[in-house]
Amino acid sequence: MIILGDIGNTETKICLVKNDKIIKKILIPSLGKKNHILNRYFNKFDFSKLEKILFCSVVPTTFKELKKYFKKKTSIKCHELKELNLRSMLKIDVNYKQVGSDRLANAISISKKNKNFVILDFGTATTFDVLIGKNYKGGIISPGINLSLKTLSNKASLIPKINLKRMSKVIGKDTKSAVRSGFFWGYAGLIDNVINLIKKETKKSFDVVITGGFSKLFKNSIKTKTKQDFDITINGLIKATKLIK
Repeated sequence: MIILGDIGNTETKICLVKNDKIIKKILIPSLGKKNHILNRYFNKFDFSKLEKILFCSVVPTTFKELKKYFKKKTSIKCHELKELNLRSMLKIDVNYKQVGSDRLANAISISKKNKNFVILDFGTATTFDVLIGKNYKGGIISPGINLSLKTLSNKASLIPKINLKRMSKVIGKDTKSAVRSGFFWGYAGLIDNVINLIKKETKKSFDVVITGGFSKLFKNSIKTKTKQDFDITINGLIKATKLIK
């Protein structure tokens, strides 16, 4: 049995994995006290069957908290992805210290010698990662959709809180529909434009993989053909556990 976790800015996903298959998923908030939530799942867990623990994290304080929690439960070391020798799996052409370990996990998950990928992740930020064969070339970070929506409603007193949904028309007839249209069609245009610019700059073709909460909304609303993968990060961690001796 293996415990794997993806610590994002907003949410942390913890998975129990057996024989490289996800058998349970646990979602908890990344910030705030969470021991009582963890105890609900792990108080009766048989830690004697545990072999490895691996996290990718963009919130160091949360990783420290979880590391401390599992240290009380087991002698198995709690690893963070970037502690491992990832360059044995992936050539990394960026500043290693500044690239998020979740983005590296995504790249490890789907990298293939003779295929190129753009990974589009709708998280707290909207990120694009460029993978040419086994070479992680870098990426693009855009404002996250939810974060941008909240910022707009918080800063503009006449704009209410709005849930984004698919829009059939571009021109809004009231404040809500105008904002929804701006975000929906604005991000659809951003996505297609950035992917086209990546193709133009690299002079290569790519398969596009999308993940994250808003991937459902945009999957059939952009010109770019995409494949959806909600477990891309965890599957990357599954592969990376082979590096733990």
